[in-house]
Amino acid sequence: MDEQRSRPEDERPVDPEYRVFPKSWGAEYIAAGEVRFRLWASGIETLNLRLIDEEVPMTAMGDGWWELLATNIAPGTPYAFVLPDGRHVPDPAGRALESDVHGPSLVVDPTAYRWKNRGWTGRPWSEAVVYEIHVGTFTDEGTFAAAAARLPALADLGVTVVQLMPVAAFGGKRGWGYDGVLLYTPHPSYGSPDDMKAFIDAAHGLGLMVMLDVVYNHLGLDGNHLQVYAPDLFMAEGTPWGPRPDVSRKPMRDLIAENALYWLEEFALDGLRFDAVDRIEDADSDEHFVEELALLIRKTLPGRHVHLVVEDSRNITALHERSEDNAVRLYDAVWNDGYHHLIHAWATGEHVGHFKVFAQNFWPRITKTLATGFAIQGERIEGKGDALVGEPSGHLPPVTFINFLQNHDQIGNRGRGDRLWSLIDPDLAERLMAILLLAPQIPMLFMGDEFRSRGKFFFFSDYPSDFDQNSPEDRLREAIAFGTDDLELQEIRDPNDLETFIASKLDWQEAETKRGMVSRTICRDLIEKRKRHLMPRLADVGGGVGLVLMAEEGRLAIDWQLGEHRWQLRANFSDETATLPPVHGATIHVMPPEAQSDMRDLSRFPAASLIVACG
Repeated sequence: MDEQRSRPEDERPVDPEYRVFPKSWGAEYIAAGEVRFRLWASGIETLNLRLIDEEVPMTAMGDGWWELLATNIAPGTPYAFVLPDGRHVPDPAGRALESDVHGPSLVVDPTAYRWKNRGWTGRPWSEAVVYEIHVGTFTDEGTFAAAAARLPALADLGVTVVQLMPVAAFGGKRGWGYDGVLLYTPHPSYGSPDDMKAFIDAAHGLGLMVMLDVVYNHLGLDGNHLQVYAPDLFMAEGTPWGPRPDVSRKPMRDLIAENALYWLEEFALDGLRFDAVDRIEDADSDEHFVEELALLIRKTLPGRHVHLVVEDSRNITALHERSEDNAVRLYDAVWNDGYHHLIHAWATGEHVGHFKVFAQNFWPRITKTLATGFAIQGERIEGKGDALVGEPSGHLPPVTFINFLQNHDQIGNRGRGDRLWSLIDPDLAERLMAILLLAPQIPMLFMGDEFRSRGKFFFFSDYPSDFDQNSPEDRLREAIAFGTDDLELQEIRDPNDLETFIASKLDWQEAETKRGMVSRTICRDLIEKRKRHLMPRLADVGGGVGLVLMAEEGRLAIDWQLGEHRWQLRANFSDETATLPPVHGATIHVMPPEAQSDMRDLSRFPAASLIVACG
């Protein structure tokens, strides 16, 4: 794929002081005032470029490509492609917009931003503690600049990865971002490309990695002009959220592959999280696009810690198999939804929707998940026919799995936007947080988890009024699927209502309450213990390290052999004192502290107790 990409040959060398990724699509700032415009548009006889106040004919270059080289063009100049019917459309690979996805794009000189932390090469994946944020609701202002001001607090908390929900430009001013239509353009409401770079630069200065959620399994509906002039780049069958890119077509394959490289190189990102890769179809290629993309990234960006994570509901291991030397070949990790589903179903008692499958055999399942990865490793699941779901995953390193107690999906799709912390008692919350942060899997927090925010986070959007999207009936069905079975239709909030968006803003005053400060202190202490005692032992750990010692009602005991050290977890969630296998070595964390001697000397665990040790 790398040798066949449609990149022009006449591009200038890139000054190593700057970060520039020369794309085959869109406007490229070749030299001072010199810009090359390129677009792939099939089945049209003419194509013009609207540049400032003039329309200029573009030249057909063959194979569907159109091109124009313009001079005396200043950064910030608006431009749009003009279709034969007179329609003006933005650049599908443009770096910036004048206003929104229906208006002109802007010429950008990507060398303009001066990086302060050019020597940054990232951090190993074994050091990851992920913190997911939505730029628009992380602060009242909802901008990259405002989010950057909060980064010192995250660094002080101890997280090491800030993961941004998608920022590719989408229709309207507000939304989750999973309906992006201009993959290369940071959403204007959040700030300029340089604002995004400054956010990432500031994070690197604090020792924080930054990852971006990208969506390649579909494009959004509002503002998807690419489908108008290049319909054959999309599959015949779409999704409820928009059309599906046909990655077997080379122009689309290049558009997406270069987009991933663009974010990683030009914005110095430390990694990408790929949304729903199981929905990317590529049956006709010799090597599936999802695999080819990872190999391309690894080949193109050596010498840096670049981390690739997938969301994949299949519970398969092919994308995560390690080389003989335990090196990552394709993808570092996968979101472990099953861990969340098990914890949520047990802790809340919600057993409807996709929690139904996880409402039985909790203790054997949760211990298996903590010890060996996936919650489902080859089972027949109701509604999935006779096919077995999932694959055995215990041979993979524990850092392959990203565990979490909630995320944007698991809160916002519930209808009421309620977080786990408003559904369970504080003592249980503390024990669940301790297991999350002190188990060998990679932990992920959703913004506000550190102070156990009880604020709402809804699904919100800004679709045109004539769009048949997100009806109350649709949102109610979604809420039931995410566990809320007592919701009434009249309770469903309108996602398009501005107040729904405002209500989803993270309330930082909640962090200053006594409950918030205590919760944050506990979280910070747990992450510090992870950094001091666990991270050094995860650096080169392989698979097959987890061992279940006990998985009985309310009681679990798991050991992980991490090199020469044995990491041990014992927990009694029952209402009675219980005997569990003993622990050996140094105590890392214990709840309640006063019961430590009984746990260690007598293996007698009082109700609601937990110990983590390393020997």
